[in-house]
Amino acid sequence: MSSLPGIDNELDPDVSPAPSGFAPDAADQADLVPAIYGRIDFDVQPERFTTDIDAKTEMPRRFLAEREEMLANEHLVGLMRLYTMTGDRTADAYAALMPDFGFRRLVDMLELACDSGIDAVADAPPELHAFITEMEIVPAWLDRDLVEEGARQELINYVHVAPLALRGGLLATFVNKYSALPMALTGTLSGKRSAKRSFETGSFFGSTIMPRALERSGAGFKAAAKVRLMHSMVRFNLMRGDRWDPAVYGIPIPQVDQMPAGMFGMYLMSLKVLSSGREEFTPQERARVELARYRCYLLGLPEALLADSPRAIRDVWLTRQATLRSEFDDATCGSLLRATMEADLFDQPGLGNAVHRWCEDGFSRIFLVKNFLNGNFERAQSLGIDVTRTHRVAATIGYAYAIARVHLFEALVKVPKIGPIAYRNRVRKLAKQLESYGHADFVTDASKYAQAA
Repeated sequence: MSSLPGIDNELDPDVSPAPSGFAPDAADQADLVPAIYGRIDFDVQPERFTTDIDAKTEMPRRFLAEREEMLANEHLVGLMRLYTMTGDRTADAYAALMPDFGFRRLVDMLELACDSGIDAVADAPPELHAFITEMEIVPAWLDRDLVEEGARQELINYVHVAPLALRGGLLATFVNKYSALPMALTGTLSGKRSAKRSFETGSFFGSTIMPRALERSGAGFKAAAKVRLMHSMVRFNLMRGDRWDPAVYGIPIPQVDQMPAGMFGMYLMSLKVLSSGREEFTPQERARVELARYRCYLLGLPEALLADSPRAIRDVWLTRQATLRSEFDDATCGSLLRATMEADLFDQPGLGNAVHRWCEDGFSRIFLVKNFLNGNFERAQSLGIDVTRTHRVAATIGYAYAIARVHLFEALVKVPKIGPIAYRNRVRKLAKQLESYGHADFVTDASKYAQAA
């Protein structure tokens, strides 16, 4: 049973029908945060969004035969239409105070509110009160025990696989010009900043799976708040200039573009579950889904996009891909991909680090092609990203070693008496990894945008 109404082309009678027009339910943003949304016509469908059956979209080739059926689901298409034009009303309102407070002070006040409570912030603006209050609301569906169990599972996997996939997690956004443009305009991934962004992404996800990290006083809660503010600051800065065309791109970093980062792992897991003939998650899988959903919730994603069954997760994901026009611009997408792939993430001396660099380089290339280029190695070549036999060997060796370690510690943590010791050992291992990534600022400075491509 799906928790997301309309997933099988039947609208739940207790749920409002899909929005008419383009995105009228998003239009209130113009009144709430005019500094960001005041010049957007919410009756205009941006070029990026399409329901044209003949349009080329990001729908994976293996599911193309289902696109017409996906587009017939008015509820899901309506959600994609709405959240293509929806940002983060609460964080956006706080970010819009930048002309009065400056971006640094907004960040500092948010950090203090997360660390010590809103009452610790002298003369805190109402927008900060609303921001913190919203994040403190516990959704009715949340099971904190499940979240902690999901984090335990993710930690064992993350501590071994993440060092191979750090840059890979950034690549999904870069193969489409509509979702990649904010990164290009902010200069986030030019030069050495590409490596920093990769480490910041790793730091965020790593910090959210430490023990009790997503509780109110946890590091993951604070990191989620700062990421929300960073995205809102990007929206504010881009919409104040003249380089963003809403008629083409909609709004910067809409909710439908934030969902992939938070739910990608759950989408892949859902495909495996469905291919095995099951329609429900096991208790272990359910814990990982609970973790992913709550992490996305703290990041401000609407619950309507956070499905909790395998088929619902799959269909939400594919509907997003089926309505996102496919367009690759080498000056934007190609530059971002190459900058990310060429970034020197691991430059420490020593034979072990050299082997890790070799494996990580190969794994990242294979990860890009398999997950975001439809397995097309020739296309990767045309983008200036070679994938040689040596890269394949490196990826295979690196992944095999990482998975062997995952299986070993998954077995150890189940052994009485030894299990808690093994788990604490992996927690310490992850803490050292996060320390090696450096301090994650999660800030965006508009003064750097002028140098962006």
